[in-house]
Parts: sequence; structure tokens; C-alpha cells
Amino acid sequence: MTRLKKGSALAACAIAMVSGFEGLRTYAYRDPIGIPTICFGETRGVKMGDRATTAECKDMLAVRLVEFETGMTRCLKNPAAVPDKPYAAFLSFTYNVGIGAFCKSTLARKVNAGDIRGGCMELLKWDKAAGIRLPGLTRRRQAENAFCLRGL
Repeated sequence: MTRLKKGSALAACAIAMVSGFEGLRTYAYRDPIGIPTICFGETRGVKMGDRATTAECKDMLAVRLVEFETGMTRCLKNPAAVPDKPYAAFLSFTYNVGIGAFCKSTLARKVNAGDIRGGCMELLKWDKAAGIRLPGLTRRRQAENAFCLRGL
């Protein structure tokens, strides 16, 4: 079951967090590691030359966040036990790294062991893409970590 009910504070928080980190581009571009990307960091099915309206991008983000939330919660033993702020931070992380990476992560293992604070701290370790530390990812993980810890 999704906690991202349309119009809920958690949905607004998750959308603001992800859109703030990803930024909006209504045309396809290559991300820092060369992957065609559009809207708020969307990579699925994107080809260079693609375009979208702001409204299409917002709709796409809302749909994709629910998809990522569903994948994330399948890997958590008790997602209902995760407070809203850590939940939103973990969802932002999952949107960025992918469901598979989240599910295999030490972060997920710590949360499943009841160590949500430890999960928050794991966010800081994920500041590389293709093995290269990226300043933007470092800032994102620091912000996700701080937000996560504020919810404990």
C-alpha cells in the first residue's frame, strides 16, 4: 500500500525533495554519466531529442514516485514503522539509485534490523556515480541524511 496519497504532506514532501534535487528539464539531456534523462531525472525510455511539458513532467514524477515507493517497500520488512521524514529521504534515495540498489544496500538491511538512524547514516556513503564522487550527489546525500535524522 502506498503512503503517497495525492495531496498528502508526505507526497508533497517527496515530490519537493526529488524535484529539488533532480531539477526540471523539459528536453532530453545526458546526465553526468551520459544517460539520456528528461524532466525530473527520468531515464526510462528517454531518447535524445525527446521533449515534455512541465505538466507532463510533474505527472510523470508523481507516477514514478509511487512505482519507486512500491519497489522500496517490498524490500522493507515493516515500512509502516519508518517515520515520514526518513521514509521520504529513503524514497528520494531509491528514486536516484534504483530499486535494485536500494534493496541490496546496507541501508535497507539496517532499516530492516530496526536501525533507522543507521539507515540515515548510510545515505552519506552513496555519493558516487560510475565510481566517481560527484559534488552534486554529495550535497544531495548530505541533505537527505539531515532530513532523515530530523524525523527521528
